[in-house]
Amino acid sequence: MFVLLLVIAGFHIYPAVVAMSDEMKELAQMLHNTCVAETGVSEALIDKVNNEKVFEDDENLKCYIKCLMAQMACIDDDGIIDEEATIAVLPEEVQDIAAPVIRTCGTKRGKSPCENAWLSHKCYAEMRPDVYMLV
Repeated sequence: MFVLLLVIAGFHIYPAVVAMSDEMKELAQMLHNTCVAETGVSEALIDKVNNEKVFEDDENLKCYIKCLMAQMACIDDDGIIDEEATIAVLPEEVQDIAAPVIRTCGTKRGKSPCENAWLSHKCYAEMRPDVYMLV
């Protein structure tokens, strides 16, 4: 949900009305490639999140989301999300939409740092499925 880097990466909230520059697309692809290589997540699972807003209970997907956030310095090693850092990496034009979602969701706690990121992203997608995307 983000990011963006965060918006670009996912992880976050990125309204369709905001066009990504070529530079942002390249950065998003770099983050994506790095985290896919690190976690081994299936592209099909990422597509399922984007197309259906379904977050499979898959460890690789969970760690992929944490990896994206870690690459943007929005989550610590224990899986605690820095809400203000997450908001700060978003383009100004989406901060008004994303900030309440990020603050409301906070850090959802799971059994691992990866699960924290995954649960938090599920919350973002549940609150604003119309604008959520994962890179």
